[in-house]
Parts: sequence; structure tokens; C-alpha cells
Amino acid sequence: MSAAKTTTQRGSLDLERIVTAAVALADTGGLEGLSMRKLAGELGVEAMSLYYYVPNKEILLDHMVDRVITEIGHPSLDEPWKEAMRKRAVSAHEVFERHAWAIGITDARTTRDLESLRYYDMMIGCLLEAGFPMALAAHALSVIDAYVYGFGIQQLNLPLDDADQVADVSEALLEQMPVDEFPYLTRMILEHALQPDYDYAAEFEYGLDLILDALERQLPSTSS
Repeated sequence: MSAAKTTTQRGSLDLERIVTAAVALADTGGLEGLSMRKLAGELGVEAMSLYYYVPNKEILLDHMVDRVITEIGHPSLDEPWKEAMRKRAVSAHEVFERHAWAIGITDARTTRDLESLRYYDMMIGCLLEAGFPMALAAHALSVIDAYVYGFGIQQLNLPLDDADQVADVSEALLEQMPVDEFPYLTRMILEHALQPDYDYAAEFEYGLDLILDALERQLPSTSS
């Protein structure tokens, strides 16, 4: 390939476009479906053109994770901490539903851009300004994020996206197991999972509120 052609291809690219295409590929086929060659094909350029902007796949992943984090709503210092952290967790959960590939790698990335760092800074500030001692703020961030990531992974792996899937899984379990040996599991399936209004996704906000209520009880009594 000539130098002139390479320059022309670079001129049609920028980092924003590359990251947008990479995120879209990962959303569709997961990280296993993402390669520099495939990404170049999606963009209509030679793979070597990408390396001018992203020297390797690891750096590309850093940019992709930063992009995902910018979609999460930042907590506001002007809101009560509980409301702000609840909104942030719900927003993160929704973002990871859209970008399931990012759940397992977000905290594993060690390189962050300024906007991503600002997100973490605002979370810490939201808690400290509300009167959280530093150690409790650290505990709060750890348990909330562990819950967000853990629920996301479980939701990703369980075939419980709609009422039909819940019914199929539940009925299959009832057929496989001797119900007299598992009376409590049987009751939960019949009295809870198979009820018309059951929605597994709704469990997320219920569990989140339990965590936030527990953190609130840990605050010093002088905190607002």
C-alpha cells in the first residue's frame, strides 16, 4: 500500500470514529468478536491505518471502557447522597445492559482518561460531602459496584429476559426435580417466579435499596 493511500485512509479516520465502531462491534459479538482486522473492515480501511490512533488492542479497550463510563450518569453534589448514588447505580446497570462485554473488564483497566477519572471523583465526593467517613465511603463504593457488576453478570448468564423464558426455565426445573425433596425451592417457583407479575430485572432495584438503607444506618448520627 502506498504512503499516499495510507494518508488518505488516516484522513478519513479519527479516534472517536474508531472507538464508536469498536463499541458497536463488541455490543454485537462480544469481545471475542472484536479484532483490529475486523474493526478495520467495518470502517472500510486497512488494519494498519488503525495503529496510528490505537497502537494495540489493549489501548483500544481502554478507550472503549472510557466511552462506556461516560454514558453512566454522574452523581450530583447538589442531591442527597442516597438519591444520587441510587441514580448512578441504576444508570450503570442500564449502561452495562447495553454493553454487556464491559462488565468484566471495566475495573481491570488501569489507564483512564480525565472524563472517566472525573466520574470516580464525583462518586467519592458525593459520599464525603454527605458526611461519610473516608473508610465508609470506600466500603460504600466497593459494595455498590460489586452489586452492580455481580447482578449484571448474573442477569447476562440467566435466561430470564421475559416472562416466557422465566416460565420455561421454572417449568423445566419442576419437571427435573422430585418436588417432595425440594419443598422450599418448589414453593418459590410456584408462588413467586411463576406469578404473572414476576420480573427478575426488578430484583436489581430492590437489592440496591437494601444496600443503600444499610449504608445509611452506618452513617454517623450527625451526618445529613
